Amino acid sequence: FIRKKKFYSNYNPSHKVYILKSKIYKLKKSGSFYKTNNYLPFLSKIEIIKKYKSYVMFKKDYWININDIKDYNKSVEDCISLKKSPYELNSLGKNKTLGLLFFNPSLRTRISTEKAAKILGMNVISMNFNNEGWNLECEDGVIMNSNKAEHIKDAARVVGQYCDIIGIRSFPSLINKTDDEKDIVINSFKKYANIPVINLESSIYHPLQALADAVTIKEKVKKPKIVLSWAPHIKPLPHAVANSFINMAKKMNYDIKITNPIGYNLNENITDGIEIINNQKEAFEGANLVYAKNWSSYDNYGKVLDIKDSWIIDDDKMNITNNAKFMHCLPVRRNLVVSDSVIDSDNSLVVEQANNRVYSAQLILKNILNEI
Repeated sequence: FIRKKKFYSNYNPSHKVYILKSKIYKLKKSGSFYKTNNYLPFLSKIEIIKKYKSYVMFKKDYWININDIKDYNKSVEDCISLKKSPYELNSLGKNKTLGLLFFNPSLRTRISTEKAAKILGMNVISMNFNNEGWNLECEDGVIMNSNKAEHIKDAARVVGQYCDIIGIRSFPSLINKTDDEKDIVINSFKKYANIPVINLESSIYHPLQALADAVTIKEKVKKPKIVLSWAPHIKPLPHAVANSFINMAKKMNYDIKITNPIGYNLNENITDGIEIINNQKEAFEGANLVYAKNWSSYDNYGKVLDIKDSWIIDDDKMNITNNAKFMHCLPVRRNLVVSDSVIDSDNSLVVEQANNRVYSAQLILKNILNEI
């Protein structure tokens, strides 16, 4: 129990119940209070009970897509401030552990998130789950007599005991659209781990990349006139980066167009209100920022379609633009997606994008640490 002046509270971790002067309040995991009778809420006493781990959360205790931040513009500014003095909060994460579970490969996401956590004083545990963990069963009620040795709800609950925050990277199958759009892996951890969850790229979103992209644009491009351009690839790729970039551009009220071949339109619920141009050169006219990314067909889900025209981004196409900056999330296949001359030019922002991944991760971790 805690006693402060006339305030008295018993904390019951099993039932998540607070007792205030015999008035009972139940605390929902998301942070909302339910009053059981008429009595003034005791939110003014939050400083007293805030220390009780993640039972007290007045902001969303997860970061799944960019809509989980209410004021996106402010978050971009906060990232830029962190970048100027990243070590000011180097004890904020003391005695806290970040677990990073990678079901798919990573370079920038893994290293940048680890660095961000360590700057804040956190301990970090990383695991390549597909190589080092058990095959996970995600369906409820099944007889587990296949090669899947552990249920995802058990794995999530256990990891939730070891860590204070979890980051999850899990790509789509690109076979079953309905299943992929459920984002089963990350949402299962969100449901069962009982600790905050951060999206390190899921089937449909990559919010940390989008936040880093927003910071890069804010720093490097005045009055952005953006073209998000599809580019070729040898294999089908997910839609997550493009989806999150579009959502970010809408949040920031950027002037954006999309150019892609016929058959490669993204989810219309995401691109709603944005002009889609099937002629790449036409789309590039007057642009001052070109963001390149491949994605597989959404309508013909997960397929690579036969495209006759060349969609590589090269000097000839960039010369059509208004001296545009070039962006790509990396990794990139040089001289297939973009020519060496473009990506190595002074107008290329790809390295700065990668650098800003540290500060986008640091901001999200900082916000969560302030709430647990």
